[in-house]
Order: sequence, then C-alpha cells, then structure tokens
Amino acid sequence: MAVFNPFCGFRPRVDLAERIASRPYDVLNSAEARVEAEGNEYSFLRVVKSEIDLPEDTDPYDDRVYATARANLDRLIHLGRLVQDDRPCFYLYRQEMDGRVQTGVVGCTSVEDYEKNVIRKHEHTREVKERDRIRHVDECNANTGPVFLTYRGSERIDGLVEGWCADHKPLYDFSTDSVRHTFWVVDDGKVIKELKTAFGRIRTLYVADGHHRSASAAKVGAKRREANPGHTGQEEYNYFMSVAFPDHELTIIDYNRVVKDLNGQDAAGFLAALEAAGFEVVAEGGSGEPARPEKPGQYGLYLDARWHRVTAPEDWKQAEDPVEALDVAILQQKVLTPLLGIGDPRTDERIDFVGGIRGLGELERRVDSGEMALAFALYPTSIEDLMSVADLDRVMPPKSTWFEPKLRSGLIVHRLE
Repeated sequence: MAVFNPFCGFRPRVDLAERIASRPYDVLNSAEARVEAEGNEYSFLRVVKSEIDLPEDTDPYDDRVYATARANLDRLIHLGRLVQDDRPCFYLYRQEMDGRVQTGVVGCTSVEDYEKNVIRKHEHTREVKERDRIRHVDECNANTGPVFLTYRGSERIDGLVEGWCADHKPLYDFSTDSVRHTFWVVDDGKVIKELKTAFGRIRTLYVADGHHRSASAAKVGAKRREANPGHTGQEEYNYFMSVAFPDHELTIIDYNRVVKDLNGQDAAGFLAALEAAGFEVVAEGGSGEPARPEKPGQYGLYLDARWHRVTAPEDWKQAEDPVEALDVAILQQKVLTPLLGIGDPRTDERIDFVGGIRGLGELERRVDSGEMALAFALYPTSIEDLMSVADLDRVMPPKSTWFEPKLRSGLIVHRLE
C-alpha cells in the first residue's frame, strides 16, 4: 500500500504567489526561460532554470548553475518570500483548462515505495537528464518541483478533497497561460489523518509525468541513506514531493512526430510503401484542413501540403502485448523503423516530437517551412493504457504521453532536512 505523508512545505507569500510560480524546468529552454523571467526577480525559474542568472554561454550543467539554484532558493526563504508551515500539512492543487478540472493532493511519497515499484513507471529515463536532476535536488537540498502521479480513483479521497475545497477559501487563486491555478492548505489534523489513511488503501501510484524528477529524488534519498550511519527511515530525504490526481480527472493529449526526410523515397513511393505495409491510406484536405485521428489505430499524415488519413489493420490493435498494441508502438515498428530508417527515436536526430498543445497547425508549419518532410498526428494514449503497461513493469516507447496542463513550480517546496 502507498505511503503518502503530509509535510511542512515552503510556499509563496500570498501576495507573491503568481509572480513566483513558474512553468516547470523541462518545458522551456534556457533562452525561453530568460525571456519569461525578464523583469521578475521573484520568478521560480531562477531556481529551476538558474543558468538564466549566469552568462548566456554558460553550460547548463556547469557547477555554477547548481550553486546559483541553491543560492536563489535560500534567498527566497531568507527574505520571507517563501514561508514554511509550522506543522505537516497536505495541500490541494486544482487546475482548470478548457473546461476541464483536475484536483490533486500534494504530499510526500516514499523512496522505498519507488524502489519496490509501489510507485510504477512507464518510461525510461535518460542518464544525462537524471544526473542533472540529482545534482539539482542534492545541492538545493529540496524537491523544487512535484512529481505528477495518478491512481485509480477513490471515492473516499474524492469526498475529502471536494469537501475541503467547498468549505475553505483557497490560499492562492490566479490564472496564467489559459490555466486557472487554485491552491489550498489542509491543516486540520482530523482531515490530514483521514487523507493519509485513505491513501494508505491505494495499492499503486503511477508516475504520469516527472520520471526524471522521481528517479533523481529516489537516488538522492538512497545516497543519503547510505551515507548516514544513524539512518532511521524517518528523515525527510526518505520522501519526495508529489501531486496525486485521480485517473478519472486526467486527460492525455496527442504527442505527434515530425521527420526530416523520406529516407530516399519520393512522396508517392512512401504512400505506396504504407499501403504495402498494410495501412489504409485516404487522401483528405490540404493545409488548414487537418486529418485529426478519430480513434485508436488511426493517424493523420501531412506530406506535400496534403493531409492523409492512415488507418492500421484492426488486428494490430488487438495484440496481446499491451505495448505492441499502442499507436506509438505500431507507428515505430511498422513505419518509422522499416520505412523511414529511424531505429532509436530517443537518439535519432531525423525525428522530433511535438506536443498536441501546439495544435496540428504546428505540424503543418514545420513541414511547409521545409524543416521537416512529413508529420504524423496520433490519437492520444489512454490513462488505462499507461497503467496497464506500468502494471506489467514494462515501458512505453519514448514520447508516448503528453499531459496538460503542466504543474507550476514554486507553489510548494519540500526541503530534505
């Protein structure tokens, strides 16, 4: 059963919450982060993308980056811009976007649960990104951004969350990037105990977004455990900050592919190769008339300023192996590798990935500009697919899921001491 604990969080002063809260570190490059934080000395990007406070040619993995992150976090605390609750609390974080509402419980999950697969994963991590987050967590002595978890819904947790939100005024309530962010502090001992007990009945938690954050936090905890001869298991480094959302509130959106060339083929030859491979290919509209996939097993292909609807044979979707039945896996195994010569999408520079939040117009733009030769629009992976794969201790192909909205960083911080 899952361990989910309250903690004494550091959080923004009420009047500074909107200015401190930032987008997470992994959705902006350094140049974009500099622009976004310009003129805002409070921005939490100065902690999670701290290279923006160093010369522009600074390597993002330079020692100074991690030292600056720690100094900027310490300064926010020292100047009273982040204040700490005086007793362990849970927190509720609600996001509203495009008419959808999701409310998560913020607490601390267990490194041991991560190691024992009570917290399950569905993606591989990249070593270079993991090393970066390990150094960031270790040197900041904090989890500066939460791991995004999901779980199979619990009526008891839903009732506790809904009751608290209905009966208490939120601490923060602001909108940015078309998303409304609302935040409550759960500081009632009885409700805290009930939430902890209810999560204790959850058999499994799943990493939805934040595989590098969770892996690095777990490794920092293991490192400190080994270095501490007086280790008891109760130290803060044994836990990492997470936001847990019920599965029925979450929506995965499409994660699309663009490819630089046709691997020596012309457009007609590639379309013929798709049909020879077993796909049904139907020409549809031109630019501005995207063939958005309407069901699993269907793809939109943009090539030579024209959209095509590409449909896989039904039996491919009925594969016993839940990974092989995924649309992203079918595309990789039947098209990207054999027809386009892309073996490892994690390392091949001929392929790129475009989150559905950018819209299918972004696929058209990148192909029409000549940067890319073709684009595939995919039907979104389901939450149930994610959990089924994780339950088998398997992983999905890279870039299988895109969650939106993203969690803001800086609304809550967990120190490891």
